[in-house]
Amino acid sequence: MRLSIERKPIRINPDSRRVIARFFFNGGDRAKEVIERVMSISEETVFGIISPLLQEYSKRHRNITRVLERNCDKLKPLFKELKIDYKSLTVYRKLLIGSYFTHEYSVESAAFFNPSIVEDPDQTELQEGNKRVIISFRAVGEGHISSITFRRALIDQNNNITVLPAGSYIDEAEIVRNAIYNKKLFFKNAAVTQTNVAILKDLETKLDDHFEYSNLRRIVIDSQNLEESHMKKLEYDKVLWLADSYYEIAFSFDTDISDRVIFPISEYERKGIEDARFVCFKNDDGSRAYYATYTAYDGSLIMPKLLQTTDFYTFKMMPLYGEGAQNKNLALFPRKINGKFAMMSRIDGCNNYIMYSDNINVWEKTILLQQPKFTWEFIQIGNCGSPIETEHGWVVITHGVGPMRRYVLGASLLKLDDPSVEIGRLKEPLLVPNSDEREGYVPNVLYSCGSIVHNGKLIIPYGVSDSSSAFAEVDLKELIAKLKEDKSN
Repeated sequence: MRLSIERKPIRINPDSRRVIARFFFNGGDRAKEVIERVMSISEETVFGIISPLLQEYSKRHRNITRVLERNCDKLKPLFKELKIDYKSLTVYRKLLIGSYFTHEYSVESAAFFNPSIVEDPDQTELQEGNKRVIISFRAVGEGHISSITFRRALIDQNNNITVLPAGSYIDEAEIVRNAIYNKKLFFKNAAVTQTNVAILKDLETKLDDHFEYSNLRRIVIDSQNLEESHMKKLEYDKVLWLADSYYEIAFSFDTDISDRVIFPISEYERKGIEDARFVCFKNDDGSRAYYATYTAYDGSLIMPKLLQTTDFYTFKMMPLYGEGAQNKNLALFPRKINGKFAMMSRIDGCNNYIMYSDNINVWEKTILLQQPKFTWEFIQIGNCGSPIETEHGWVVITHGVGPMRRYVLGASLLKLDDPSVEIGRLKEPLLVPNSDEREGYVPNVLYSCGSIVHNGKLIIPYGVSDSSSAFAEVDLKELIAKLKEDKSN
């Protein structure tokens, strides 16, 4: 039996015109020089510069005045050092100063790939057999910095996919810091970041069992002020960077989902938010929430993190703890199994593991699930998103890396009540790069972060050579039959 897989006639490409206005700061001394220069010009000159600037950039950003005001506000400590009364500044001068500390960043200028797909919370006013979905992407811009972006799409009764046009603007979210930290878990995770042990012990003795960010920040700054060593001051900063990894963000309700970009916020993700694997999770009470595991990268360290939302307007971000929360490739099962959360992982960079936990944030004991078996996955095997539940077992789309570091997609079937048991695995790849998919930012790579079932078909969005995204479809019954045919030894 040979599987038939259909590639959809649709390709989603990066759009370099989609830009976001971001804060730009290249050092306190230079910043103070710029502020002094702007302060030296007349109010008339200020208005003459800022007025046409606002007219031009209001066509490219939803509320450019708010952005410029916010970026000027971030400089308040410098105004204090310069002995300038910030409150006395006119609105136009604040806007002009803010403009000198703002730059446009093209979120998708380099690549738009590694999609995942979930059912949209809003399924109203649809014809029978249609489904509205949300697709997340890894967008890459200048400096290879990754962020999470979204598109809304419609799958009709014939499984034709229509991706709705993106909006005209991109918005960053407002950051909310209201986390309560568990001291034991926080410092256990801090130890993994290779922060100075003596400094961690010092801070730990000064904090309650549960503490707020403001308390930690106050204690860190007080401790830093007692240190003369620059390196030790930096070690204290690392603790704040970890605390910054817990945050909530909120987008305005007047934004389209394509307007929302989750851009790196904390220091531990400043080089990118990579490969979000979204899943619609069914809670014990029948309610649903959306989770996504993703990789935060600071240029040297990798930190697995978890995102949670119910509406795609507000998101809660938090690190994952434990020996099992290492490396990349974590994917959460869409419900508890035997009363426990379940997660797939690839802690050693080579093999697939499974683990269970009573706490969705803490993952310890790992169970080896799959090792490379076939030539096309000899380098590594990993998941391509959360497992999909069927009456025959859990269908897992996998990726395998073989000769010439070619990434292909495979599939496995795991036992429903005990997914640590592999029922079957495709002996041949499900999808390989064809002649139109081999060229890109990283050649010869097909990769996905999540699939969905609709009208009896498994729809797989996938990244094309780390450059753009496409879709493939396979009949679910045929896939399961083939997986049972290719039984594990």
